[in-house]
Amino acid sequence: MNLKPYREALALPGLRSLLLVSVLARIPLTAVGVTLTFYVVLDLGRGYGAAGLVGAAATVGTAIGAPLLGRLVDRHGLRPVLLLCTIVEGVFWAAAPTLSYPVLLPAAFLAGLLALPVFSVVRQSIAALVPTEQRRPAYALDSMSVELSFMVGPAAAVALATTVTPRLTLWAVGAGIVASGICFWLLNPPTRGVDEPAGPRRAVPRREWLTPRLLSVLAVSLAATLVLGGTDVAVVAVLRAGGEVGWTGVVLAVWAVASLVGGFAYGAVRRSFSPLALVAALSLTTIPVGLGGSHWWLLGLALIPTGALCAPTIAATADAVSRLAPPDVRGLAMGLHGSAVTVGIALGAPLAGAVIDASAPAWGFAVTGAVGVLVALVVLPVELRHRRTPPSAPGAAKPAPELAPTTP
Repeated sequence: MNLKPYREALALPGLRSLLLVSVLARIPLTAVGVTLTFYVVLDLGRGYGAAGLVGAAATVGTAIGAPLLGRLVDRHGLRPVLLLCTIVEGVFWAAAPTLSYPVLLPAAFLAGLLALPVFSVVRQSIAALVPTEQRRPAYALDSMSVELSFMVGPAAAVALATTVTPRLTLWAVGAGIVASGICFWLLNPPTRGVDEPAGPRRAVPRREWLTPRLLSVLAVSLAATLVLGGTDVAVVAVLRAGGEVGWTGVVLAVWAVASLVGGFAYGAVRRSFSPLALVAALSLTTIPVGLGGSHWWLLGLALIPTGALCAPTIAATADAVSRLAPPDVRGLAMGLHGSAVTVGIALGAPLAGAVIDASAPAWGFAVTGAVGVLVALVVLPVELRHRRTPPSAPGAAKPAPELAPTTP
């Protein structure tokens, strides 16, 4: 393991401030789901199904809106998009505690549609700030910062909602999101590299960049987060079945720490790992997790291998998209990547839940992991075909790492 790649990446102008602001900005965004759930259940007196519908509306809006906002960034620059999204977010979160449930549902969708695109913008800016050969450690740092935000955001929202009120928590989360938008507007990170063509964005034909290979990366991204979303639900189910649900926080913390360690190692080692190899390993190591029984410490140990692959897999997919997408459509491509990640999480949780309800908690791990393996097998021929006949699209970005497993 070598720390030189991290030192060189962090020495690049603008990257440190971007990563620092991104950690703080993502914390309120990671708290959105649990905050809306507490408000609908406790303040509005609705059930968890109703709360799930609000969360689903926001998620669907985000999945649709991410590529649209990315396209706007490509065409008009970052600041106008940040201004629009920050205003919409401020209006929604200020008004949310006063809305009845029938109004909150469509409002959540609209807020998701114009949600602050922090995740996509950070990854797009990394591609602009960091030379191609140094992006692996940069995206590893980004992936670790996401993990840190998810460790803090939902826990803070739960603590605030249970000790104060869900209504005040809504306002607190909204204030945090608006502050994040203002910080990014002031920072104004670049979306085009200094060595990339400046001036008006040219219209890049879709066939030049939305290739089967890029679609493969998006499919791998969706599969990875589907496995992660299913694992999250299956952990709770296994511990509840064993009467050890009180240890859920500890087990999830072990999983998160393993992801941080894995992400750090991924950015520090000399060898590159393909997104396809990583998602296949992530899925395969997830399948047997439930066989360890319901004891919390056994479950925590079983989650370490799959946890160590979480951050590297997401970092590798973002890196691949940044290399495959031409600069003129990079915002749109990163938006599609963000949508794939969002849809994967949204599908993984209910899939695992349905499987668990119909069988046993351990099958939640097995089925979601099997889906990830299946996606990897479907994608593999596409990548092998690409390796036999490399594309040479005009205006394309520098080649991405091969998706198929590579040898040292």
